[in-house]
Amino acid sequence: MNIRHRISLGLALIGAIVLMGTAGFHIIEGWSWFDGFYMTLTTMTTIGYGEIHPLTRVGKIFNSVLILASVVAVGFTIAAVSQALLQFEFGKALGRRRMERELAKLSSHYIICGAGRVGRTVTRELRARGQSCVIIDKDPVRAQWADDEKIPVIIGNASSEDNLRKAHIDTASGFVAAVSSDAENLYIILTARGLHPDLKIIARAAEEEAIPKLLRAGASQVLSPYHFIGHRIAQLLLRPGVLDFIDAAFGTERLDIEIGEVRVPEGSPLANQKLADSAIHRQGGVIVLAVKRSDGELIFNPPLDALIRGGDCLIVIGGEGQLKNLEDLANKHTEVQTSPRR
Repeated sequence: MNIRHRISLGLALIGAIVLMGTAGFHIIEGWSWFDGFYMTLTTMTTIGYGEIHPLTRVGKIFNSVLILASVVAVGFTIAAVSQALLQFEFGKALGRRRMERELAKLSSHYIICGAGRVGRTVTRELRARGQSCVIIDKDPVRAQWADDEKIPVIIGNASSEDNLRKAHIDTASGFVAAVSSDAENLYIILTARGLHPDLKIIARAAEEEAIPKLLRAGASQVLSPYHFIGHRIAQLLLRPGVLDFIDAAFGTERLDIEIGEVRVPEGSPLANQKLADSAIHRQGGVIVLAVKRSDGELIFNPPLDALIRGGDCLIVIGGEGQLKNLEDLANKHTEVQTSPRR
């Protein structure tokens, strides 16, 4: 029997004893219903006001039984309620300690500010790709979702430096400001950028006019859900086949296709080679969509004679295994150079 059932049983016993005592005094002693009810409460609560009317021998026996039954029922109920409170407090303490342990282990994770619809969607997508996340939200009701999903959650204001430090912003890989208020997102971005100047920050904007302000505050990129939905609707009307492919490739029921980025370090076998001469297509089996130079220049749909340099980042599309093969190929010579000599 669980705690809830035990408390319900205790309350039911107390109610039954009150009814039994009221009826017993009315039938045995001939008292009015109110006098019987009053005498029952006086007896059960051990107040000791005394008998409101003289009791017969049978009435005294009945009252003795009533006292014993009351002590058992009330004691049982108090014990059940006390156990429930202890378990609740103990559970909260264990939950806090578990959360503190999980937060202490965070590294290369993503911080999601806001557990609303946007924040939950971002968190699901990141977790589906094996990434660690922590959520910050000041509303305990919304934060409960993260707790139910076993996601580390901090209940509090995301613009608080203490809360961001608890979320280990210094070791985070990315940051999402997704609360519903543009003003709150602005403060959150300013605080996060001050604590981690190089952090990639993606912000949500409710109003299109807030986008340049959020960018000036330090956001790396700003997205507006309403602008995005409008763009999607137009694309569905004009280019439905393209969106069908994108949804099939990268949606919830996606194909084994991903767009990824592979960095080419100095000393890599891919460095200082032309795209056509490299082993990217032969061994990697991927399609190169763009090359991002170390100075920030982005070459979209690079020609086959484009030179790959050390420090470049390749934006490619392919299967998960193909991306892994390309990463191994790009880092192969570097790993050999840095391995300890025998």
